[in-house]
Amino acid sequence: MNDWNMHSALRSNAAATVPLIDAHIHVDSYPPEQQELLLASLADNHVEAIIAVSMHLASSQANLRLAERWPRLVRPAFGFHPEQALPAHTELDLLFDWMDEHVQQMIAVGEVGLPYYNRIEASRSGEPFELAPYIALLERFIQFASKHSKPIVLHAVYEDADIACDLLERHDVTQAHFHWFKGSAATTKRMARNGYYVSFTPDLLYEEEIRSLARQYPSDQVMAETDGPWPFEGPFTGQQTHPRMTTEVIRAYSKLTHQDEAAVRQLFYDNTRRFYSLSDS
Repeated sequence: MNDWNMHSALRSNAAATVPLIDAHIHVDSYPPEQQELLLASLADNHVEAIIAVSMHLASSQANLRLAERWPRLVRPAFGFHPEQALPAHTELDLLFDWMDEHVQQMIAVGEVGLPYYNRIEASRSGEPFELAPYIALLERFIQFASKHSKPIVLHAVYEDADIACDLLERHDVTQAHFHWFKGSAATTKRMARNGYYVSFTPDLLYEEEIRSLARQYPSDQVMAETDGPWPFEGPFTGQQTHPRMTTEVIRAYSKLTHQDEAAVRQLFYDNTRRFYSLSDS
C-alpha cells in the first residue's frame, strides 16, 4: 500500500470510530418486522442513537414503546406532523395532555410545523385551504417547548419557515431544529443568526438546493438525518432508508466544505449530542 492509500485508509478508520446519530427518523412508520431488524442492526453500523419523531398521538405512543424497549438507542420526540388534516380539538387536547404526562421521556417536541406541500397541492387543485389553524397549533407546540425547555423539531420550508421564525422569536425559543430545510437566503441567514440548527438528508449527494445550503450554513449548527422510511434517489435508489446512510451524508458534506471526513463526523456527532442534550441515561 502506498503512502497516499495508507493515509486514506487511516482517515477512513478514524472516521468510523466516531458514532453516528440519525437526527430525524420516523422509525414507527416502518413495518413492525422491519423496525426490529433496523433497530437490531444499528450497533453493527456504528449508530449510537436515533431521534424518533412522531406523526400524532398513536405514533408518539408507539415511539415511546420503542424507546422503552431500546433505551438510549431510540430517543423519542412527540408531536403532530402538519402534512395531514387537523383532528378535532378534543383529540389535540389528548395529545398535549399525554405529552405533559410523559415530558420526562421525550427528547424533543416534534415533528411539528406547517403544511407547505398540502397547501400547494390544494392550490393547484383549486381547493380552499385554511392555514390559520395550523399556525395556531404550531404556536401551541412552541409554547409547550418553551414551558418544558425542550428542543423543537420543525417541518417548515420556504415562506412557512418565516412564520415559524416569527413564532419562535415571539416565545424566545432558540433550540429549534429545521429538518430538511429549503428556503430563501434571507430566511437562512435569520435562522443561522438565531442559532437554529438544520439537518441534511442523503439527497445532499445529488440535490443542488440542499448542497448550496450546506455550503453556507454555520458548521456548528448542522446535523445528519434520513427522515426514514422516506426513500432517496441517486446512489440510494431502490434501497430501504437506514440510519447508516448518515455516513454518506457526512462524507458528502466533508467534500462540499473541503474538510477532513473524520473531523466532520466528529463535528456532526458533537453538534447532535449538544442540541439534543443527549446523555447515556
